[in-house]
Amino acid sequence: MSKPDDKTRLMHMLDYARDVVAFTEGRTVADLENNLILERALCYSIGIIGEAASKLTVAFREQTSHIRWADIIGMRNFLFHVYFRVEPQVLWDTATHSIPELIEQLEDLL
Repeated sequence: MSKPDDKTRLMHMLDYARDVVAFTEGRTVADLENNLILERALCYSIGIIGEAASKLTVAFREQTSHIRWADIIGMRNFLFHVYFRVEPQVLWDTATHSIPELIEQLEDLL
């Protein structure tokens, strides 16, 4: 089985980003603080977005340097390695502000 190419990884990122938007629709940060399933769904989905970003070719990331790849990958690392210090507000802001912005950028690339 061959590795996914950059376009496939971008499509994976877009799918997970759209899931994040769907998970947060009609909800608030208070819902996140009181809903373990929502918290875990957001952490996992945002983490997968970062994992896919980390597997994009260096050449592609350099060609699309207007996208904050290091921040996206850094969030993945934080969520998966410092999971015990994830603040609900930071997770919420990422899900409701950064992810919709990323969706626009990914749609432009695809």
